[in-house]
Amino acid sequence: MKKYNKIVISFLSILFLASCSSDFLDYEPKGVLSSENVATAENADALVNAAYAAIGNDEMVGPITNQWVYGSVRSDDAYKGGGGRSDVDVIDTYEQYNTTIPDYGDWMLPRTWTNHYKAISRANFALSVINSLSETEYPLQKQRQAELRFLRAHSHFMLKLLFNKVPFITEDLTKEEILETSNDLTSDQLWDKIAEDFIFAHDNLPPSQDEVGRADKNAASAYLAKLRLYQAYEQNPTTHAVININATRLQEVIDYADEVIGDLEIDFGFNFLDGHDNGQESIWAVQFSINDGTNTGRVSFVTGLNSPHGSPLYGCCGFHLASQNMVNAFKTDADGLPLLDTFNDSDIYNTVDANGKSTLTTGVTLDPRIDHTVGVPGRPFKYKNTLKTAGDMVYNFSWARDPGVYGYFGNMKEQQSPDCSCYVKNGPFIGTSKNVDFIRYADVLLFKAEALIQLNRIEEARLIINRIRERAAASTAMPLAAGASNVYNVGTYDSFSSKDYAMKALMFERRLEFGMEGPRFFDLVRWGIAEPVLNAYLAVEKTKKGFLSSAHFTAGRDEYYPIPQREIDFTGGLYTQNPGY
Repeated sequence: MKKYNKIVISFLSILFLASCSSDFLDYEPKGVLSSENVATAENADALVNAAYAAIGNDEMVGPITNQWVYGSVRSDDAYKGGGGRSDVDVIDTYEQYNTTIPDYGDWMLPRTWTNHYKAISRANFALSVINSLSETEYPLQKQRQAELRFLRAHSHFMLKLLFNKVPFITEDLTKEEILETSNDLTSDQLWDKIAEDFIFAHDNLPPSQDEVGRADKNAASAYLAKLRLYQAYEQNPTTHAVININATRLQEVIDYADEVIGDLEIDFGFNFLDGHDNGQESIWAVQFSINDGTNTGRVSFVTGLNSPHGSPLYGCCGFHLASQNMVNAFKTDADGLPLLDTFNDSDIYNTVDANGKSTLTTGVTLDPRIDHTVGVPGRPFKYKNTLKTAGDMVYNFSWARDPGVYGYFGNMKEQQSPDCSCYVKNGPFIGTSKNVDFIRYADVLLFKAEALIQLNRIEEARLIINRIRERAAASTAMPLAAGASNVYNVGTYDSFSSKDYAMKALMFERRLEFGMEGPRFFDLVRWGIAEPVLNAYLAVEKTKKGFLSSAHFTAGRDEYYPIPQREIDFTGGLYTQNPGY
């Protein structure tokens, strides 16, 4: 358990920054404080800490730290879940690819837009203050500027993934100039502007920080590798089809990835278990805490809707459930390799007996990452057969809220055990102090492997992918099987017969490694295969789940979300809407 964060958010910064207007353009509370009357070295660090706080200031209906709505449910990894399609039906529209209406009150996308720009605004406010100080007055000036530009780049990066065309807002713009800043940059121009902030951070941050949670050069290198990888896949601005893969950008991915210092956790599950925050695999994470001296602690409720619904140990509301397709993806062949083309030809764990238990199909072998990712009836949940004080912790069919609609496979990575000191229950909703990793070292390794494959250096990539698979094979020490033996079989690739086969293996490995963590949809868009993959998924899945009967992915529209209509209206039509909306 984290009793406190080493980055402490001061009461002063919370007092005047938490009272922001709901519109990011109107940042400073009237009649309270301004950049002029807080421009002191004494206040500078409080402003920086407040900017760090902003990247974790999300909520169940305006997520910015976890992409379960926008990247997992939107993909072939998961279903919305909950109490039927009408329960938080805005997410249903995303799952059905029915987002032709570019606004939905103040839920989800509009609020996510606002929350990201609030974070950008905090970073810019702090920069405007620190820029006005001299290095003599504030010896940490350059380092704190680098941290703030890193935070600003992170928020702009996330907005770019979601909306593609977004305004780039910096601290030197007046309110009037912000109102005149359009979202008309080309994709490459916007990537480069975000990269400029990360490069400044890369060049001015120390290799590591004494205070856990602060951005360092290592995190900047990792983020630059990620950014240049996305930028390498050049898209047609109208159809979003990939029209070129830029070799220069791919080499930058490799160069930046090679700078990153880190390692894989010994056990895959440690990444999702309290007590392992800021470990060797965590490159960049938003920090949460509990029992830190404040009234309620700094816990995350972003996945508060997603705990098992029928369990007395949890509460509400049964959202974010693994798809049958996701479950099937963990099957392996006789050599322990993924069934890249045939994994979905038959279903596993698709029946439940009278005891509420699913039995593995005879002869099927599995990648153990399934039991770190998916709640399956009859199997331990969060590595526990029982709790000392709260009873049985085997995942039960009764925990599914609406199995007739969404089935009964749960999510596990974002959950913690109810007896964890990291765990908070606020009414029916669950929060925890477990960090959310934005980039972990496995990500960096696979970024590099992907770039290597695209540059026809497939043997180097094979060794990296095998390293990920070797860790998966070794991740069986924690309780995974409930009272019955399980067949785990994970092998490594002896060779890749072609670049196409290597790329297929890379894509599949990313899905297994990051299943239900949120990157899946954005990976598919980056690769330019969202339409064929998702419509093929829907063609099969809708025969099993009737709620998907009308779902269809439209190429040239559904790769990105619509710009919230209220933002277009607020700027008098200055922002250009994305194609198809």
